[in-house]
Amino acid sequence: MTRTRFAADRGLTGRMVITLFLIGLLYVAFVAVLIALGVRALTVLALALVLLAVQYFLSDKIALFAMNGREVTPGQAPELHGAIDRLCAMADMPKPKVAIADSDVPNAFATGHSQKKSVVCVTTGLLRRLEPDELEGVLAHEMSHVAHRDVVVMTIASFLGIVAGLMTRFALYSGLGRGRDNRGGPPIGLIILLVSGLVYALSFLLTRALSRYRELAADRAAALLTQRPSALAGALTKVSGEMGRIPTRDLRRAEPFNAFFFAPALSSGASLAALLSTHPPLARRLQQLAEISAQLGRGA
Repeated sequence: MTRTRFAADRGLTGRMVITLFLIGLLYVAFVAVLIALGVRALTVLALALVLLAVQYFLSDKIALFAMNGREVTPGQAPELHGAIDRLCAMADMPKPKVAIADSDVPNAFATGHSQKKSVVCVTTGLLRRLEPDELEGVLAHEMSHVAHRDVVVMTIASFLGIVAGLMTRFALYSGLGRGRDNRGGPPIGLIILLVSGLVYALSFLLTRALSRYRELAADRAAALLTQRPSALAGALTKVSGEMGRIPTRDLRRAEPFNAFFFAPALSSGASLAALLSTHPPLARRLQQLAEISAQLGRGA
């Protein structure tokens, strides 16, 4: 991995490794169970690997298409490009592609399988609402995801979590189940359904836990790079407040991309919802930024 001046986070690195290992272990166990039950899992596995390769190498194009985003040139968005140019110089990292999504939902995301093949996208709603220093904080947050490579890990981890559902569909509805005589034999379809449900639930919880931590890591790295945690805190507060003014229909349309957004399109403060959330609570993010601000003030 190319080194940058974004603050390293060993906690994030360790969590990414553990998450991928555990999800991979779940995936292998699931395939083993399917094969033991008589399912022709190799065919489905090959298809899953092809889909994973497509998502891995084309994740930037898929994300931009899904969010109605378009790549923009310096002539089309000079201020946005200028902010990213400054951050690239500060972080000593390759410049990502720059894109704008036509959406009033104030948000941003980064995607791509490497620093050289990454893209940072902001919505028109975000550009209209943020001051230059706040926008810089958000961009630094997104670029830290690229530098830490947690965007790639989240792409892979999220995909492996839904492979269970894909394989179950093929096994139950596409004739890939090779059952024994069901008269007195085990209910193969039910076993597959229960095992795949367990695999999906565990992988879902693992990726959500990683997602919450990576957002805190990105906030910290962005604040330390720009030396202006208050600007990022201001952006967080403004974006979270503005979400309440966006029509619910638009928020629900954007909700599937929450794991990659700067701030969730829809969120809840309930304890169970917090456990399943893609982002830590706003209060926790603001508290961390306040602590960083205090440390910088002391010269620590």
